[in-house]
Amino acid sequence: MRAADIIRKKRDGGELSPEEIEFVVRGATHATISDHQTIPDYQLTAWLMAVVWRGMTDAETAALTEAMLRSGGTADLSTLPGTKVDKHSTGGVGDKTSLVVAPVVAAAGVREPRVYVPMISGRGLGHTGGTLDKLESIPGFNVNLSLKDFRRVLEACHCGLIGQTPEIAPADKRLYALRDVTSTVESPYLICASIMSKKMAEGIDALVLDVKTGDGAFMKKQKDAENLARLMVKTGTHMGTKVVALITSMEQPLGRKIGNALEVEESVEALHGKGPADLRELCGELAARMFVLAGRTKTVAQGWGLAEEMIASGRARDTFREVIRLQGGDPRIVDDPSLLPRARHATAVKAARTGYVTRIRCEQVGVAAMMLGGGREKAKDAVDPAAGIVLEKKTGDRVKAGETLCTMHYNEEARLEGARELLESSFEIGAKAPRPSLLVRKIIGAREAD
Repeated sequence: MRAADIIRKKRDGGELSPEEIEFVVRGATHATISDHQTIPDYQLTAWLMAVVWRGMTDAETAALTEAMLRSGGTADLSTLPGTKVDKHSTGGVGDKTSLVVAPVVAAAGVREPRVYVPMISGRGLGHTGGTLDKLESIPGFNVNLSLKDFRRVLEACHCGLIGQTPEIAPADKRLYALRDVTSTVESPYLICASIMSKKMAEGIDALVLDVKTGDGAFMKKQKDAENLARLMVKTGTHMGTKVVALITSMEQPLGRKIGNALEVEESVEALHGKGPADLRELCGELAARMFVLAGRTKTVAQGWGLAEEMIASGRARDTFREVIRLQGGDPRIVDDPSLLPRARHATAVKAARTGYVTRIRCEQVGVAAMMLGGGREKAKDAVDPAAGIVLEKKTGDRVKAGETLCTMHYNEEARLEGARELLESSFEIGAKAPRPSLLVRKIIGAREAD
């Protein structure tokens, strides 16, 4: 069996066998394959591009997910006395919901029936931010825990937030990095296998998926997002996990702050019961669905009420503070976000005319944040935790000529002009306010009556 033959077969539209997919996955993990030690990056990239062009069948997707899962170890959490539930987003601009939802659900999980939130997250892909990059903007926070230490944190506060360990889906770690820099991110089959292999390796019982659609999402069209959601729900269910997917809008950034430390700050605001309404709405919906799947509440409405109780009582904040402490970070940031990294410079982008913001080109805003230093253009690029953008106006807001549309936060002057030009073209201003759009557009895989 040769990598070149497998690439050719997929390029020409053939269906790969489980053995051929296993061969590629083993090659991505640097495991021994016949007389070869590994498949080089250029061949893996060619295979990834062939998958983007030709797609995969359900059987291929399931085989890829299972092969990636088997490429490493899994977290055995079976002895933890409760339900293990996680949440995952397919990626968007300003999407910091994990930092809010995880402590909210974990805070309620200390009571019977008990619930744990083992969350293994990723880094930024393309124009979207990554949960790990956000967490690492908290001084001292360690996302690189071993599975043993991960379990210790879970036992202590019912929540843990880490990256892939060397044991978990090592093939995905390499493929994930290559996808980020070779324009092969958007494939629903690769997204499904990447997400579900990591999630199944967590040893979870239930999973809530936040599948983004719109300008700032990888799935621009809602029908594509729904197809991806159904693929992941089907894959997870096949592997014995309860899965619900929410189709949510990414036509504009979520919340008002984009960039790693800025998004941590806004997450803390939400845990204090403050912050943007759209962020609080989505966090509440995700937490409520997690409570239902975990058996903590019977209905979504009850889940909403429980989530609000955890925030109003301060228990969610206490849990986030404890997670940070247990993972080596500075827990004082929950009460004093000024301890987070701060950029040396801030420059405003002004409105050229009076009217209403009718559209924000969400992907361009994400790219601009990346250009300011908040993301990566190449896999090995460093991320500036302080860089980012604060939106002063969002879609539907009234704006006067000369008013600030957004503020850029940056440390390197050389990064400013390109980002400014992109942001100036990202805001469209018209005479009439647009109609409000739904944030949560559809639920797939839900069985609740409400």
